[in-house]
Amino acid sequence: MRADLENKSALRDLFVAGLALALAGCAAEPPEPRLAHHSAAAIAAVRLDPAAAAAALNAYRAGKGLKPVRLDPALTAMADAQAKAMAAGNVLSHDVAGAFPARLAESGIDAWKAGENLGGGYMSLAEAMTGWRESSAHNANLLLAEGRRFGIAIAKNPDTEYGVWWAMEIAAEPAPRAPRAEGAFMSLSGGAAQTR
Repeated sequence: MRADLENKSALRDLFVAGLALALAGCAAEPPEPRLAHHSAAAIAAVRLDPAAAAAALNAYRAGKGLKPVRLDPALTAMADAQAKAMAAGNVLSHDVAGAFPARLAESGIDAWKAGENLGGGYMSLAEAMTGWRESSAHNANLLLAEGRRFGIAIAKNPDTEYGVWWAMEIAAEPAPRAPRAEGAFMSLSGGAAQTR
């Protein structure tokens, strides 16, 4: 029993020593630069045409037998806020501006099913759409069968890792509400949003 405890103690000490060496090696290396690989002029030249985004998304959805989506001002404002938060924080994250379901609610968006696609470093809509189509989770949002409305935005910050930050929101129409019987009170819940 004593030998077993000594072996466990020796293994623990060896693990701690190895971990300390690994951390020391990482700390000695200079951090990677967090600047965009594109020039400030190239980043400034990136444009987003929401109508072209709608056309590209709807052509892709039509090719898969899905109904079109329309540009939605509330979803576009939500995408804009998310893209700006990522550019300001230099972080590609669904939570940088708050959790997705909370942002939907704060934006006044009533949807029983919704998704979000984010991206960084894409220098055109075509690049963003290709990147999203090639990712299974992002592609699932592009092809959200219940999707009927969407918003898209970019934000730029040449002093960040990606330079150009993309956000797309796609959502179903509000869930149908059951008619209330006269004099009866019913409380309906719209369900949970899906995040990706």
